[in-house]
Amino acid sequence: MTAPAVPGPGHRPPDLVQEAFGAGAVMAQAVRAGRDLVACAEAHPDLFSAKPIDATTYHAVACANAFGSPDLDARALRVANRTSLWIFGLDWLVDHKAAAREEIEDLNRRCLAVADGGDPVPGDGLTGFLAEIRDEVAASPAFPELRADWRAQLARLLEAGAREWDWKAAAASGDKAALPSFDTYLDNADNYGSAWVNISHWIVRADPATLAHTGPLQTISREVQKVLRLLNDLATLDRDMTWGDLNAQMLGVDGAGITARIGEVVEGCRTLLAPLRNECPEPVAYLERQIGYSTAFYGVSDYWGSL
Repeated sequence: MTAPAVPGPGHRPPDLVQEAFGAGAVMAQAVRAGRDLVACAEAHPDLFSAKPIDATTYHAVACANAFGSPDLDARALRVANRTSLWIFGLDWLVDHKAAAREEIEDLNRRCLAVADGGDPVPGDGLTGFLAEIRDEVAASPAFPELRADWRAQLARLLEAGAREWDWKAAAASGDKAALPSFDTYLDNADNYGSAWVNISHWIVRADPATLAHTGPLQTISREVQKVLRLLNDLATLDRDMTWGDLNAQMLGVDGAGITARIGEVVEGCRTLLAPLRNECPEPVAYLERQIGYSTAFYGVSDYWGSL
């Protein structure tokens, strides 16, 4: 048996106490954020009553944002968490409740009316919760300058969901030719929603360095969103087939091909982020952490519960 290596005189073992302290501090913020999301769900039961949106969903969302921004507390991450949760309600209504294209169009119209400052529909959790998010985002001094960007990204999210609904509806009727190509599907990644979460978060953060680079950051954010879309698809093929959802692996590309594309998009993101690293380090780290965290998370688990 070979004797274990003896650390040299300059070797310092990792400070496990400090590592655990950091993890515990982040987890404490995630717990606080999770409680806020549970309260939001309880305030809008019609939006979050679906069985797959469960306690695990709330806390998984809170953990993702807490570990994605480990230096921020739950209050600073509240809008990121709430927009993330709102998207789960939107997805459920579009993907599993809507029976006709007209329902999707009405849903999108109601949401954009609220985004433009209108009142929510009484008793409608989707627009009610969105109005609460809008008001918090609008309270930021950065909102007037970025209001159009915020609204445009929300519109992309809504339009992408409607587009995917069309693909699925046509395929369900027997028109398999209506399914998109893999590239077209990936270009529709706005339905994942993270780019809208990100611009909402950056507005409420109102960090001057971030605000000075919101143009390129939003471009990169939508590329990161493609990575997250594909990571999700790698993890959820069985569920998507059971639920009747669309998945990149149904479009003629296998897991290896998707993994290769993820690598290409990640490298492109690194290239785009490199010039910004010294100019606005906070959002650069935020986007990089989204990739790293999601790669590990989707390799093991998912946000949705069971039907």
